[in-house]
Amino acid sequence: MEPQLKAVPADGAAGVVTVVISNPAKRNAMTAAMWRALPGLLADLAADRDVRALVLTGQGETFCAGADISTLREPGDEQQALAVRAEEALAAFPKPTLAAVRGYCVGGGSQLAAACDLRFAEEGALFGVTPSKLGIVYPSSSTRRLTSLVGPSAAKYLLFSGELIDTERALRTGLVDEVLPAGELGKRVAEFSRVLVGRSQLTQAAAKEFVDGRTDRDAHWAEQARGSGDTAEGVTAFLERRAPRFTYGI
Repeated sequence: MEPQLKAVPADGAAGVVTVVISNPAKRNAMTAAMWRALPGLLADLAADRDVRALVLTGQGETFCAGADISTLREPGDEQQALAVRAEEALAAFPKPTLAAVRGYCVGGGSQLAAACDLRFAEEGALFGVTPSKLGIVYPSSSTRRLTSLVGPSAAKYLLFSGELIDTERALRTGLVDEVLPAGELGKRVAEFSRVLVGRSQLTQAAAKEFVDGRTDRDAHWAEQARGSGDTAEGVTAFLERRAPRFTYGI
């Protein structure tokens, strides 16, 4: 099967799209073509008003084992630039993103998972940031993103050693948000995705900008809130003890 990224509707969660990393012959390693394809795929999904949340996962029992080493024969700067562009496009996706991790999440896989808003993992998953094993300088933007998740000491441990860590340690350091028993990840991701699509996209979009460090748009989001009707709907639904019907972004 040709290595590819594919977008499919999520099981049991309307409004959610699943992007699947598919290169099973190489544990879903990312080829140069896959790195190149991701920003365009994300741009199309961001423009789709029916998409309210995105799940990133790997085909089968592995999330992503990193970059396809055979493509590292290409110029190193070009390879890294492709990965950084893909990572930044994922981080900038305007709607909630969740990485659903099974098996190996290593190198470029960890880079992609860290660029998602949230990370849920199945017990037994292994995480590693491995440039020190190849003599590669990890990009500054990726290093900052990793550090913001796990803190300076844990980031240095991962980057200096290249060692793999298990889900218990990943949860403790903040690299993942939830760990699920074997066989339960898909159910939990679908359940939580339904929660995400039922909440206000206005709140989510503003919160994502603020949490990620863009703090110069308070006036913009105040204006959006005044014109959206989401606040009035949320208060009315609360008083009427019913689920809100938010319309911002629809």
